[in-house]
Amino acid sequence: MTKLKYVFLVVLTTFLMGVAFPVGKIGMDYAPPFLLMGIRFVLAGGLLALILAKKPRPEGTKQWFQIAAIGLLQSTGVMGCSYYSMRWITSGESSILIFTNPLLVIIMGTLLTGVVYRGRQWLGVAVGILGVAITLGFHMGLQPGTYISFGGAICFASATLLIKRWGPQYDMKVLAAYQMIFGGLALFVLSAISEHPRFEFNAASVLVLLWLILMCSIVQFTLWYYLLSKGDPAKTSAFLFLVPLFGVLTSWLLLGEKVAWEVYAGGALICIGIFLVNWEGRHKPASRSIKRDPVLNQSS
Repeated sequence: MTKLKYVFLVVLTTFLMGVAFPVGKIGMDYAPPFLLMGIRFVLAGGLLALILAKKPRPEGTKQWFQIAAIGLLQSTGVMGCSYYSMRWITSGESSILIFTNPLLVIIMGTLLTGVVYRGRQWLGVAVGILGVAITLGFHMGLQPGTYISFGGAICFASATLLIKRWGPQYDMKVLAAYQMIFGGLALFVLSAISEHPRFEFNAASVLVLLWLILMCSIVQFTLWYYLLSKGDPAKTSAFLFLVPLFGVLTSWLLLGEKVAWEVYAGGALICIGIFLVNWEGRHKPASRSIKRDPVLNQSS
């Protein structure tokens, strides 16, 4: 994959992740969040599975367990923690914590897979996190929602590393389809426990749901898993810093929310952070493996 294609796909994917925030906010006028996300993922996963009916499906308990684990982390864990945390903190604060994922990928990747990243990359992650914080307002306090949302970031980082480890044995589109189904079913359970399920059918709600299903689920997850399978998960995850920026900008376009100077300052830091994480320099590679665990690396 050429660098130009990689950059285009990763920007498109993060844009779709970002625009899902205002579109989802519109959708919550017609359905509670867990139910809306459950419908989104079950229908998206089911539709993608039908499209891929001729592709080999997972076989055996082990493979179904792996896909279920990824779905519970990627779809249920991230979305569940993100929305549940908003009982105590704002959506912006939740987004800041959720998208500490790239730093957690580097930390967990270092601890679990023996990969060492250079100091410049750690600096880039820190700068990117600062950019996200500035973009979204940096008014965070320690409350129950803070820890719950950070739990969502851990789920996100864990799913990223598991996809890198287990993903090569699957068709990535098939993996995306079935993990969404598992994650969506778990969100239905959360909805039944904590919400009063309802869905208001009208032109706007159907349009929102179609966008979430087709663009922000099928296209987004397929591209994301493809990118994770082709490159360093830490480098690819660094581009997730763009998601809150795209979320703020598209919220301004779709919802009329004001774009303050912090967006531009934070956006500049986000770009600098991404550059520092991804720039390999002239002499040494950006990361090198210092040890190999035969269990952790058997399928990578």
